[in-house]
Amino acid sequence: MKPQDIRNMTEAEIENKLNGLKEELFKIKAEVSTGRIERPHRFQLIKKDIARFYTILKEKKSESTK
Repeated sequence: MKPQDIRNMTEAEIENKLNGLKEELFKIKAEVSTGRIERPHRFQLIKKDIARFYTILKEKKSESTK
């Protein structure tokens, strides 16, 4: 997901999407451990998306406290 799209979301939407990504990451970790993963590159992409969401969420929270 592009950072600009994330910045247009509200804090609640970002947190909901972040929870969904965490669940997906958990499922992919399980697939990796069992050795039946179809798209191994997806693991790295989800981790990067989670980092983007956390970064932008932190930016939004710091803006709201100012």
